[in-house]
Amino acid sequence: MRVVNDPSFGVDAPVYVISVAAELAGMHPQTLRQYDRLGIVSPGRASGRGRRYSMRDIQTLREVQRLSQEEGVNLAGIKRILELQHEVDQLREQVFHLANELEAARRAVSRRGRPAHPEGGPVRGELVRRTRVTIFNTATDPEERPERGGGLGDTGDTRGQSGPD
Repeated sequence: MRVVNDPSFGVDAPVYVISVAAELAGMHPQTLRQYDRLGIVSPGRASGRGRRYSMRDIQTLREVQRLSQEEGVNLAGIKRILELQHEVDQLREQVFHLANELEAARRAVSRRGRPAHPEGGPVRGELVRRTRVTIFNTATDPEERPERGGGLGDTGDTRGQSGPD
């Protein structure tokens, strides 16, 4: 038995057969089939290929009905409106996550400006700059040079190196 607070039983759980969904949305089942064919509302499918509507699908059907009856929008317009609403929702979610990342980066930068520990070491969690050192083999005889990338002390780091390539 499923508990109603179970996350798998949310607004996106495809649980309603077409007759129940049509009744909840205040429409005829044939209208729901037409909307499915047009891609306006795409319900889930049961193992026997029967349509299963979620509560979100039913809310969308109600919005389709409102746009059609109250606003006079045709089905092509309704489909485009729903697509744009979905895109706006995705963009809002992306902005939310980017704003959180930006805030975390700002906090990290502000912590860098704090004074170090009284002992002179870095504060725990503070960003610390590290410098890499590369030792170059200066032998002029090709026999004395190690193969590229294999010299003693060679870190493979080529940043800051100058000279012919």
